[in-house]
Amino acid sequence: MPDVEGFDEFYRGSRQRLLGFVYVLTGNLAEAQDAVQEAYIRTWQRWSTVSGYDDPEAWTRVVASRIAVSRWRSLRSRARAYLRHGAPESIPAPGTDTVEVVAALRRLPEEQRTAIALYYLLGMPVAEVARQTDAPVGTVKARLSRGRTALARLLAVSDLEEAADA
Repeated sequence: MPDVEGFDEFYRGSRQRLLGFVYVLTGNLAEAQDAVQEAYIRTWQRWSTVSGYDDPEAWTRVVASRIAVSRWRSLRSRARAYLRHGAPESIPAPGTDTVEVVAALRRLPEEQRTAIALYYLLGMPVAEVARQTDAPVGTVKARLSRGRTALARLLAVSDLEEAADA
């Protein structure tokens, strides 16, 4: 069982100094608080060993500074990658046609929906769809046929409802 009182005393006596040190390193209070919190967690996890050191605060300070530097390097790497590759391409929002098709697909039985997605969206041949779904080729063909028919009905109904609403 860790020495809870010893750790609490250590924490109360060192937290302000450690936070001030890491704040000076990072220039950002929130980043400093996160790094110091993580350092104290690691210190607590190893308190039975760290408490025996000549200067447990020095060990915790090194851990906190390494955490802060590691986060800074990660941010720097992301910024470099952003500059190298540019802003991510904006992806247009789905159109009403896409939303209607997805809504209609959701109304199909799972087997038909899976067969349609594998065949039409991923471009798999019928034999591969059969292998992926552990179904005979004839069953996959039937699911595709029934699924297309059901989708046509569902999408025609939504088109008729829109025409009636207009």
